[in-house]
Amino acid sequence: MKAKTITVDSCFPAASHEVWEKLQQISTLQYIAAPYATFKPIGDVPPIWTEGGTLKLDMKLFGFISVGVHTIYVKQIDEGSLSMYTNENNKYIPVWNHRIILWPTDNGKATDYRDEVEIFAGWRTPMVAVWSRYFYRHRQKKWLVLLSEAAG
Repeated sequence: MKAKTITVDSCFPAASHEVWEKLQQISTLQYIAAPYATFKPIGDVPPIWTEGGTLKLDMKLFGFISVGVHTIYVKQIDEGSLSMYTNENNKYIPVWNHRIILWPTDNGKATDYRDEVEIFAGWRTPMVAVWSRYFYRHRQKKWLVLLSEAAG
């Protein structure tokens, strides 16, 4: 069984610097992932992502199915290219490589947003890939809610 890559794109009605600022906050992940997945920090977790940092989170699907410890290693945070890349894993999914890329559009008033995820989970890979596509579509819809609340 080989790895699968999924890509989900959206256009957000917010300037890229606003999306970038929120993207760096751990609380944003917790907000946009729920209820498909919930993440509770294990130990001290900084409020923002840091390049080279490793986070350990107690992950639950739909808030009650335990996946155990989900580890996120932040390989790259590049404000110049508005991209972030993480290597993630848990006991069921040994490879979950996630790249987020932002592109300013509409004279800086909107942002194209992409989640690109490489997944390898052995025989579970096809099922995880299907779930992941729904999960990232959900996340991007929650991004729209978050950004509209921020706009006020």
